[in-house]
Parts: sequence; C-alpha cells; structure tokens
Amino acid sequence: MLRYLTVPVTAFQQNCSLVWCDATQQAAVIDPGGDLDVLLAEVQRLGLTLSQIWLTHAHIDHAGGTGELATRLGLPIVGPHPGDQFWIDGLPQQSAMFGFPPAQHFTPTRWLADGDQVQIGNETLAVRHCPGHTPGHVVFHAPQIDRAFVGDVLFAGSIGRTDFPMGNHQDLIDSITQRLWPMGDQTVFIPGHGPESSFGRERKSNPYVGGT
Repeated sequence: MLRYLTVPVTAFQQNCSLVWCDATQQAAVIDPGGDLDVLLAEVQRLGLTLSQIWLTHAHIDHAGGTGELATRLGLPIVGPHPGDQFWIDGLPQQSAMFGFPPAQHFTPTRWLADGDQVQIGNETLAVRHCPGHTPGHVVFHAPQIDRAFVGDVLFAGSIGRTDFPMGNHQDLIDSITQRLWPMGDQTVFIPGHGPESSFGRERKSNPYVGGT
C-alpha cells in the first residue's frame, strides 16, 4: 500500500508530501521547499527511510530545500522535466527575492518526461508532463490509491498562475483537461497549496476549467 502525509512548509504554506511504501517503509519527499528539520522529524516519527527527492517543478517554495537535503542525506533528485532548468539555475535569485534562506544549487540526478515512472519500495507512480505554470512541471499519479500529486497545476477552486517567465495559460488548460481529467473523476489530488479536492469536483465547479 502506498501512503502519504502532507506537511505545509515555508511561509508560502507549500504542501510538501512524504510518500512511502507501507511494506518496505521506503519513502520519497515531494517538493521539499524548506523547513527541512520539520520534514525530517516527521520521517523519524513515522519510522521511514527517506531515499529519494521528487520535484514537480523548481519554484523556490517547492525546491528551495532540495540541494541542502540531497547533500545532507546523499539522496538522488528525481525531476522535474528539463524545461525547468532555468528555474533551477535561478534558485539563488528566487531565494533572495522572496526572503527564503539561500538555496543550494543542484543538478537533478534524473530528469523526467511524460510517460516515465518513479518507484519507491514496491510502489510505482506514473509521471505526466503538465506544462503551463512552468514549462517543466510534472505530476505524480498513483492510480493504486486514486491520488495525484499535482504541484501548482490545479487547486481546489483555482488553477496555477501563468504570469511567471515562460508560463503559458493555454498550455496549463491543456495539461489539466488532457492529462489530469483522464485520470478519472474519483482521483483525489494533492495540490501545491491549500486543501485536497477531486478531479470530478473541479470538473463540475472550478471557475477556470469547470465543464471542460
């Protein structure tokens, strides 16, 4: 069984998620934007072995703690898509701009592409490339538990911003309708900020993509 715990981190209250295989207690952390001691305390409390870092995209509130965590624990960094290389390169500037602790530079151990898979213990998740908020944004889909970790693509009642460099509104809408909706109305998604919702609920009521 795949399990997860979402821990809001940083002043941006970014939803960092610990995901783990119940059978092996092997865990990955999705989007460690900061507050690493808080995250590691949860890893210890749950009795997990943290073995990977997965990134949906490289904005500071999602990726700011990645370099330090990877260095501290010797962890591989998986994702995002190469389209976010320029965001990774700009992390030091992002950290200064938004008042975050200085972000360590890093190079992903493995870039991700649409259709890839990631594995933790005995559990496999599918990767979908969902550009729009950033060009290299990816989403992690766990059909075995009807969950998707969507970063800043979609929120309960809203969608991701597209006014950042290389953001694209139409790409974002296409990512949601062509990549997320086919995962099924029953799928619950964990967004980068705010409460969980389901694709079915957003298809009906989201003012930006409802009825699509």
